[in-house]
Amino acid sequence: MDKRDAARLFRERLEELLKRSGLNRSAFAASVGVDRSALSQLLAGEVTRLPRAETLMRIAGVHGVSLDWLLGLSQAEDVTAAIKPALELEEAPDDRDETLLDAWHGEAAGTKIRYVPKTLPDLLRTDAVISYESSENKRTLVSRIDEAQDRIAYTRRPETDMEICMPVQRLTDLRSGTGTWADLAEPARLSQLDHMAALIEDLYPSLRLYLYDGLSHYSAPYTVFGPYRVSVYIGDMYLVLNAKEAVAAMTRHFDNLIRAAAVQAHEVADWIRDLRAGD
Repeated sequence: MDKRDAARLFRERLEELLKRSGLNRSAFAASVGVDRSALSQLLAGEVTRLPRAETLMRIAGVHGVSLDWLLGLSQAEDVTAAIKPALELEEAPDDRDETLLDAWHGEAAGTKIRYVPKTLPDLLRTDAVISYESSENKRTLVSRIDEAQDRIAYTRRPETDMEICMPVQRLTDLRSGTGTWADLAEPARLSQLDHMAALIEDLYPSLRLYLYDGLSHYSAPYTVFGPYRVSVYIGDMYLVLNAKEAVAAMTRHFDNLIRAAAVQAHEVADWIRDLRAGD
């Protein structure tokens, strides 16, 4: 890493610790054994050199974070956190072990979650649609319905910030009963559109759904959990990317989908109602 980048990341983490501590600069400096002028220099961005190792270790130790996090080498703050490999494969949870996604959502609470669903967003599906899709894997209908309700509850938390991107064709197919939805009865399809419109309106702006043209843009289903990880859904498994560069690249991909959106988040509820009415 370039020394200027290293100094910038350290400065950002130091500023975050100062803010969290609730202390003024003098008190914070005293807590880590440096004088106020030295702390001001570290925060000013004028020096590209990192402080001495003893100072770094004192800051990390006093404020309970890992040295790797303080230096911007890891997203894990916990001093006991093990170094994660850049890429992992995780088996999708079944009814006996639903902690994986819960843990990832919990860890990312208070940060932005970006989500490209496989079909419809889990938390926006009706029970009928969940039932229609539940035969695809080993999880039972009850557990999938419970998970959808848990996701809605999560989205209602005041700190939640979630963005979802999906192809507009997925909803036009749902309305017409084509493609994936060919065997789903029309009343269930119309009810799903009503449910989505109402819930999107209710959860906005904590949850924002964008619709892009699937003929000109493509994305695999994946979720970016804040700055921590990306999970790419590949059937019964998740391809989990932990490297900071991978998270940043997938975030850029998601942001490009938003920029290409044919229907913006504030328009989606009304757009779905018009689609449902056949307009």
